[in-house]
Amino acid sequence: MKRDVLPEPVRRLAAHEAQVLKSFGLWIARRRHQVGPVDRAFGYASPQAATVYGLTFVCVVETIGLSFLVRDWPALHAVLLVLDLYTVVLVLGMQAAAVTRPHVLTPDTLRVRAGARVDLVIPLAQIARIRRELKFQGAGGTVPDDVLELSVGSQTSLTVELTEPITHVQLLGKRREVTVVRFHADEPGELAKALRAVVA
Repeated sequence: MKRDVLPEPVRRLAAHEAQVLKSFGLWIARRRHQVGPVDRAFGYASPQAATVYGLTFVCVVETIGLSFLVRDWPALHAVLLVLDLYTVVLVLGMQAAAVTRPHVLTPDTLRVRAGARVDLVIPLAQIARIRRELKFQGAGGTVPDDVLELSVGSQTSLTVELTEPITHVQLLGKRREVTVVRFHADEPGELAKALRAVVA
């Protein structure tokens, strides 16, 4: 029996980075990941855009500054330059993944996403209640174990309560059952209205 060389968390992290890098192609082509012709897509990346672009600028400045400091050591300079440029790519990739992987409302499901990190499919038949409410991360104390909170810019704007638990698989493979999902949408009113219509 063949055994995996790499542990599952390492393989999952590598797969996540691959999905982030693939998002650049979708971003450049102005396409979205797995959004069908009859599906409705709802973005959520706006609150984090300024932070991501600001962090990218800081990384670029740091890369330039560090390259001058180590210019007398060519080998070290080359290694640090590759690492710094890869960091810039990954930071921008977070925004690319968020833009190209929106929330998706299909005739049967609500697909809630957070870049390439989370992709949770909720059957519409299991949605009990939809609430439009603005919550800030950490403002209400600890989050219960059965609540999945996907904040963007430290905030969520929609809460979906379920009739029964669904399984959420975290980035490193850990599983947990959730009955409430809090997430952000750039147009929470439109998404709440569309959800209530199809659930009703």
